[in-house]
Amino acid sequence: MFRVNMSSTTPESSPVVLGFGGVSVDLLATVAAYPNPDDKIRSTSMKVQGGGNAGNALTCAARLGLNARLISKVANDAQGRGVLEELQADGVDVSFFVVSEEGNSPFTYVIVDNQTKTRTCIHTPGSPPMIPSDLSSVTLTSALDGVKLTYFDVRLHETALLVAHEANRRGIPVLIDAEKLREGLDDFLYLSDYVVCSAKLPQAWTKAPTVPSALVSMLLRLPKVKFVIVTLGSDGCIMLERSIVAEDGQAEEMDVDNLVEQLKQKRDSDKAYPTCISSDVTRLRAKGIGTVCELVDTTGAGDAFIGAILYAICTNKPPEQMLPFAAQVAAIACRALGARTGLPCLSDPRLTPFLW
Repeated sequence: MFRVNMSSTTPESSPVVLGFGGVSVDLLATVAAYPNPDDKIRSTSMKVQGGGNAGNALTCAARLGLNARLISKVANDAQGRGVLEELQADGVDVSFFVVSEEGNSPFTYVIVDNQTKTRTCIHTPGSPPMIPSDLSSVTLTSALDGVKLTYFDVRLHETALLVAHEANRRGIPVLIDAEKLREGLDDFLYLSDYVVCSAKLPQAWTKAPTVPSALVSMLLRLPKVKFVIVTLGSDGCIMLERSIVAEDGQAEEMDVDNLVEQLKQKRDSDKAYPTCISSDVTRLRAKGIGTVCELVDTTGAGDAFIGAILYAICTNKPPEQMLPFAAQVAAIACRALGARTGLPCLSDPRLTPFLW
């Protein structure tokens, strides 16, 4: 095994974010409609590009101007070399990757249904997988040097936890992508400062009856977490942020499900751009994504959202600015085939209204 040494073109003055997790090669095929068993159909378009939650999120963060570093593992094959070259071209520092001389790099078949605008993923993990001994203490120290925020997608969890524990020891905040129940998820949740969840995760983890009550349960069970966001697709997202303002117990107590319903009613349904509606009592925030024109492919939409959240945290954006900005980044990414093709740069004029 050996390490790759490549330089980044991102200005050194930019905040540094370190990611750890999955990368892959995505083989995307668009079809008119998802095939039935034993069907033979033709694709309407085809694209091969880098993928993986961590790879996509850090690519997004780099395009938005962060100094992005990524730790993962690939094999020394054509796919692995392609992954590294593509990340480097987007300004992601890949010098902390582990490259195995044997095995295969991860890859994913992605079938994009043009009729329903959904995607089906068939993933083949990399081999051999990353293990703690792949990451030396010297490499870990170097990777964390100057880092403002760390990100984990909960893959390769045994090695990832070493990085997360060291980040905690150094006082570096941790954000996790809680996409689904995975081995090691509980350990990461208790280490995290920020959590971004898929729609089903909060209830799956807490067994609470509703998403809003599940978010409350998560903050009660995870005292270190500053906020938790659940993404809800076309319904936007809900953010529950811990507040110290009302710790004197004088604030009005209100049922969280009723509060969320009130926030939903305040949304302006005529707006076709992301908005943010805030409550006064619990600092619960809800946002409507609005209409996404020219929807092509939702692959990597959640990764784009998280990449924008990483940028917003590192640049100290308040929730009222962070959530609409992240929603807009994700919406723009959905207008092209593949997780990275449509990822915008910070100079994109479609982002200008969200950078106040």
